[in-house]
Amino acid sequence: MFAPTYLDHNATTPLDPHVLEAMLPYLQTRYGNASSRHEYGRAARLAIDTARQQVAAAVGAHPTEIVFTSGGSEANNLFIRGAAASLRPAFVAISAIEHPCVREPAKELVRQGWRLHEIAVDTNGVIKTDDYAAALAEPARLISIMLANNETGVLQDIPALAAAARDQGAGAWFHSDVVQALGKLPLDFRALNASGVHALTISGHKIYGPQGAAALVLDKRLDLRPLISGGGQERNLRSGTENVAAIVGFGVACELALARLHDEAPRQMRLRDKLESGLVATGATIFGRAAPRLPNTTFFAVADIDGETLVAQLDRAGFAVASGSACSSVSPAPSRTLMAMGVEMGIARGAVRVSVGRGNTEEDIERFLQAFGEMIVKLKSMAAIAA
Repeated sequence: MFAPTYLDHNATTPLDPHVLEAMLPYLQTRYGNASSRHEYGRAARLAIDTARQQVAAAVGAHPTEIVFTSGGSEANNLFIRGAAASLRPAFVAISAIEHPCVREPAKELVRQGWRLHEIAVDTNGVIKTDDYAAALAEPARLISIMLANNETGVLQDIPALAAAARDQGAGAWFHSDVVQALGKLPLDFRALNASGVHALTISGHKIYGPQGAAALVLDKRLDLRPLISGGGQERNLRSGTENVAAIVGFGVACELALARLHDEAPRQMRLRDKLESGLVATGATIFGRAAPRLPNTTFFAVADIDGETLVAQLDRAGFAVASGSACSSVSPAPSRTLMAMGVEMGIARGAVRVSVGRGNTEEDIERFLQAFGEMIVKLKSMAAIAA
């Protein structure tokens, strides 16, 4: 069976065999409802409690600060919409490069009397300090800024941004989507909370865990309204029978990610740097290259070459890559992140993302660069003939 080399780990990751092994009993013989009082139910509850401890350890939080959800989108919505329901309408501030599952609920708040400020970024995709200061001067009551952008991999200085909001004195609730950072960068909610961060969003399927399991890491002093009411699970913040198998897998994936972080992050950075050296040699532009970035992510374009065309050609050549965020790839429009960075639309339409992972090797990168180089020569030749 044809199996392309997978270079799209920011979209999702393959399930780790150890994670699958841990999940299987809860898909077969340990099928109890965690709310039941009998042995099957108690076993399920114990499994969830263990996973909660594993997830908390991976982000330096207390287990009681972990609220399990079905995905990062739900966790982000739970914070934005749940916090807004507990507060009087005021200013909400998000970065101009947020994922749609932060941007869209923030836009919905405008219809409820909130005022929205989208914080500008510079040409490298980093928050502009003057525009952030303007957002704080309004002042913002809710703030959500992602740690690592899912397309460019560019990192924001979340502790400094949160501290500035805290020092401004308006009592802003500060949230950060750290889905792409988990397993690639050290995370310490205790330290972040001390700087002024009140909530984080994390997800299992970005760290070789199952799809359908994520969490909101939440300062317990915050009073959120639930999106889903009913049985009162997850401290009344997320009712519904727990997906025990997925939560168990999420916990094991977090444990493995924490154990492998020290060795895997620098290895992936070496692959990324090798890739980018080869891409630049072909004339590619690397977006956000001058800013701190995730160790595994490269977002690039070649002038006059369409990104969707490249993705399709690379797929046929045996390489699975992306033209941007998998969650918004149905849209033919150029990346909102690149538009916010001031990238010219013609270049932005050519954007392609490569995100390496645990299974990738130097040989993968070498083969990719050879195929890519040949492809660019062919596509440019065809463009020249058409002109």
